[in-house]
Amino acid sequence: MPKSTGMLHGGRENAGVKFSSCVGTKGTQYETNSMDFKPQKGKKIMALDPSPPPKDTLLPWPQHQNANGLRRRKRDWVIPPINVPENSRGPFPQQLVRIRSDKDNDIPIRYSITGVGADQPPMEVFSIDSMSGRMYVTRPMDREEHASYHLRAHAVDMNGNKVENPIDLYIYVIDMNDNRPEFINQVYNGSVDEGSKPGTYVMTVTANDADDSTTANGMVRYRIVTQTPQSPSQNMFTINSETGDIVTVAAGLDREKVQQYTVIVQATDMEGNLNYGLSNTATAIITVTDVNDNPPEFTASTFAGEVPENRVETVVANLTVMDRDQPHSPNWNAVYRIISGDPSGHFSVRTDPVTNEGMVTVVKAVDYELNRAFMLTVMVSNQAPLASGIQMSFQSTAGVTISVMDINEAPYFPSNHKLIRLEEGVPPGTVLTTFSAVDPDRFMQQAVRYSKLSDPASWLHINATNGQITTAAVLDRESLYTKNNVYEATFLAADNGIPPASGTGTLQIYLIDINDNAPELLPKEAQICEKPNLNAINITAADADVDPNIGPYVFELPFVPAAVRKNWTITRLNGDYAQLSLRILYLEAGMYDVPIIVTDSGNPPLSNTSIIKVKVCPCDDNGDCTTIGAVAAAGLGTGAIVAILICILILLTMVLLFVMWMKRREKERHTKQLLIDPEDDVRDNILKYDEEGGGEEDQDYDLSQLQQPEAMGHVPSKAPGVRRVDERPVGAEPQYPIRPMVPHPGDIGDFINEGLRAADNDPTAPPYDSLLVFDYEGSGSTAGSVSSLNSSSSGDQDYDYLNDWGPRFKKLADMYGGGEED
Repeated sequence: MPKSTGMLHGGRENAGVKFSSCVGTKGTQYETNSMDFKPQKGKKIMALDPSPPPKDTLLPWPQHQNANGLRRRKRDWVIPPINVPENSRGPFPQQLVRIRSDKDNDIPIRYSITGVGADQPPMEVFSIDSMSGRMYVTRPMDREEHASYHLRAHAVDMNGNKVENPIDLYIYVIDMNDNRPEFINQVYNGSVDEGSKPGTYVMTVTANDADDSTTANGMVRYRIVTQTPQSPSQNMFTINSETGDIVTVAAGLDREKVQQYTVIVQATDMEGNLNYGLSNTATAIITVTDVNDNPPEFTASTFAGEVPENRVETVVANLTVMDRDQPHSPNWNAVYRIISGDPSGHFSVRTDPVTNEGMVTVVKAVDYELNRAFMLTVMVSNQAPLASGIQMSFQSTAGVTISVMDINEAPYFPSNHKLIRLEEGVPPGTVLTTFSAVDPDRFMQQAVRYSKLSDPASWLHINATNGQITTAAVLDRESLYTKNNVYEATFLAADNGIPPASGTGTLQIYLIDINDNAPELLPKEAQICEKPNLNAINITAADADVDPNIGPYVFELPFVPAAVRKNWTITRLNGDYAQLSLRILYLEAGMYDVPIIVTDSGNPPLSNTSIIKVKVCPCDDNGDCTTIGAVAAAGLGTGAIVAILICILILLTMVLLFVMWMKRREKERHTKQLLIDPEDDVRDNILKYDEEGGGEEDQDYDLSQLQQPEAMGHVPSKAPGVRRVDERPVGAEPQYPIRPMVPHPGDIGDFINEGLRAADNDPTAPPYDSLLVFDYEGSGSTAGSVSSLNSSSSGDQDYDYLNDWGPRFKKLADMYGGGEED
C-alpha cells in the first residue's frame, strides 16, 4: 500500500498544517514520520487524498478480521478540527479538505456530508464533490452567527450501500475583530451626594462586544474621555477600565455650585488598544444630590405685627428665611418653633408650603385688658437634620413683636343663665332681682343700657339703666308659657361704643306652686239605671296644682236642694276617686243635674261644686239602658216620639216623589233626543251629499263628457258670475242659526226652516257645481243642450218657474230667459 500523508488543509491560515499523531478511541496511538504514517498490516483505511494542492488527510477505517477468525473492535481516528476564518474574501467555493477511502481503488465510491450547514439550516454552507471527496465552503463565514459546525462524512457505493462508517468533522470559525463594543444604554444616569469623599461609588456602565471574549477581539476596556463642567477639577471622576465602575477621585462636590456633571465614557476592544481596537462611546449623567449642609437663616433679626383682641386664626406676621439647599425638599423645608414669650400658647408659627415663610397665627384669643403686647422668640430648622459637621447659624433665631389692638367688646352677663326661685301669684310691680351686665372695656368710658329681647308672656319689666327686673303681671305656674315650673326670659345689654356692641343674658324663674286652683270632677256626664243595682258612677277629681295642693280629696253632696241627698249618695273610694249611686229604690227616667262638692288638701284648702249631668234610664237584664229608655231619659214624651216618626215618614215620601220626578224627566230627555237622531238630521244630510257628482247613481259615469270643451262655437258664453268646474264662489257667507244645546220639540221645525232659508241664500253652499252638470250634455245628442233648445224654441218659452227653485236656479232663468233680448 503506498504511503499517505496526514496533512489537513483548513484554508489559507491552515494550509500545510501537519498531524503529528492520530489517537484511537481506545488509546492506541499511530505515530507518523514526518507527514506520513503506516497503519498496521491488514488494516483498511479511509484516507484523505494526498494529491496536492491541497494535501489530503488520511482517515482510518476499522473493523478487520485476523487469521484465527477473531474480529477486532472498532477503533476510530480522532480527527483534528478544521479552522476556517470568518469574513474570508474567497474565491468561493473554497476547498477545505478532501475525504478519500482506500476502497475507491476497487470500487467507485460516492461521498456526502450531513449536518448543520450541509443539509440542515443554514443550508449549503458546505458542499462536497461526490466523486472526488473534496469538501468546500461556499460563502464567507460569520462567527457571531455560528461559531462551529459539526458534520458527518459518508462513503457509499454506486448502489447506495455503505462502504465506510461515517466520520465526524468539526469545523471552527476563527474570530476576527469585526464588531465594535456596544453599550447597553446610550445614556446612563447616576447620582452622588455632595461632599462625598474620593473613592465613593457613583455608577456602572457596561458595553458588550459580539466578538470572541476569550480573545483580544472581545476584551473591552473603559476610559473617561471628557467631563463637563471641569469644576472644581477636570478629573472629578475615574472609571475602572475592566468593570466600568465610576467613582469619585477628587473632593469638592458642591450641589450649590455644580448640580450635574456630564461624562463621556469610551469602550474599546483589543484590550483597549486605541490603534487596533474598535471603540464606542456613551454618556454618563451624574447628578449631585443635595445634603442638608446649609442651615436656614432669617432674613432679619426682628419682625413685628399686630392683632385685634378676641380674634383667632389670624396671621399677624410673616417670617422670611433663606436656605441654599434644594427647594421643596426636606433639606429646605422650614420648621418654626416659638421658644419663649408665649407661655399661654396664644400663637403658633405655620410654614407656607410654597414660599417656606413662617406665618405667625393667633390660635387662642388675646385680651387687650390683660396683654397689650407679646415678645416672641422663634427658631427655624429643617425637616431633615443637618449633615455631619454642620452647625446651626446664629441667624436661625429671630424676635417677633406683636401688638394687641383694643376693640369695643360686648357687655356680658356674669351669671348666664341666671336662676331665681319665687312663689307664683306675686302681684305686679314686685322686684325680682337685678340682672346686670359687665363691660370688659375697662379703658373706655361707656354706658350700658338694658332691654327685653324675649318675654313670651310679657310678665317682666327691666330697668334700662341698672337692669332691675320687676313683675308686670301675675306669674302663673300653670300657664302654657311655663315649662317644668320654669319661666324663661332673655335680656339685651348694649353699650354706646363705636361701633356699639351688645350681649344677651337669660333669666330663669322657677315658680313655686301655691294652692290657687280648685279641683274639678270627671266625667261631666254619665248614665245610671232607674232602679238601684250594682252599677254606679265612678268620679275622678283633678287639680291643676301640684303636691301638696292636690289630694286626697273630700267628696260630699250639698244640703240644698234637699232632693240631692234624698235621691243620691256618694262614697269615697280613695284619695282621688268616689262613686255616685241612687239612694232610693226607683227614680223616674230623665236627666238630672247632681251637684258634688270636692275639696283639696291645700293650705288653705279650696273647694269647688261640680255639676254632673246624670241620665237615668230603664235598663235591661245586663244593666244597660234600652233604646226607648234612652229616649225617654232624654226627656221626650210619647207625643214627641210620634211627631218624630211622622216627620221621618214625610221625609221618606218626599224622597220617593223626587226620585219619580227625576225618572220622568230622564224619559222626556230621551224622547227629545230621538227627534233629532243623527241619521235624520237635515244638516247632516246636506253634509253627507256634499259631492261634485249627481249622487251614487252616476258614480260610474265618465265625468269627462260633462266638462266644457275648449272649442265649442255653438255653446253660448256664460253670464258673468257663473263659474266653471268645481270652483267655490267667493263671497260673504250667511250666518246659520245656532243649534240649541237641549232643543225643545216645538223648536225643531223653526230651526229646520231657518237653516233651509240660509242654505238657499248661500251661494257657497254645496253642490255649487250642479250648474256644470247641466251645462253640456255632449255632442251629437238628439236632445241637444239647453242652449240649443233655447235657440230652436219659440220666443215665447217661459223660464220664470225656475225663480221659485232658489237663487241658483234664478240665475239660470235669467240667463236663458233673457236670450231673446240679447
